[in-house]
Amino acid sequence: MLRIDVITIFPGLFEGFLGESFVRRAAESGHASVALHDLRDHAGNRHRSVDDEPYGGGPGMVLTPEPSVAAIEALAGPKGPSRSARAILLSPQGVRLDQVLLAELAREDHLVLLCGRYEGVDQRVVELAVDDEISIGDYVLSGGEVPAMVLIEGAVRLLPGVLGNPASVEQESFGRALLEGPHYTRPPTFRGLDVPEVLRSGDHAAIARWRQEQALALTSKRRPDLLGVDTAATRPGRADLREDER
Repeated sequence: MLRIDVITIFPGLFEGFLGESFVRRAAESGHASVALHDLRDHAGNRHRSVDDEPYGGGPGMVLTPEPSVAAIEALAGPKGPSRSARAILLSPQGVRLDQVLLAELAREDHLVLLCGRYEGVDQRVVELAVDDEISIGDYVLSGGEVPAMVLIEGAVRLLPGVLGNPASVEQESFGRALLEGPHYTRPPTFRGLDVPEVLRSGDHAAIARWRQEQALALTSKRRPDLLGVDTAATRPGRADLREDER
């Protein structure tokens, strides 16, 4: 079972996400567990404050080190070889999340996810308590909660027994470094557009060839960077992005 603990100042954002779809079913079937932890519970002051102004000036606020380090250590233990979990900060400065990394995370026993907010997290949190920083892309969001949901869904769906048809994981986009080609279902004709004849032919070899050709063509057009790329290679970080409440 994959255990996931999420540290956030907005645990309510996860309620609908965790209560629906296969993530809920994965928890009910014992394949995964996801627990939410309010960062403010680890604040050492009566106002439950977890942020302060940045040294050196500048806009916004920064998450202070004490609550974040305390929260991570309470769940994962101190940083080091004996740590019982992999602590991850969702951050634009992290390595980019891709299918290879998701598969790696799905093989872990325990993940602790810290959702950044405001202008970012005090660097001492990274140095003292975080094992990895992960980004979901080159854009700015208001916090790490949505990236955490992306990571959770992407990892949980790879767990054996979670999806009804394991072949769907193997055949979908990025599972084999190609985008998926177009899909069709009934009716055979809709507003003058027909389902390609080959898909209705019953010739499975021809269908497989057509799908491969379509996948190659679409990947070449939209994501040529995927062609000929070793998907196991380490992705560069996103060090130049502004940490805007993420």
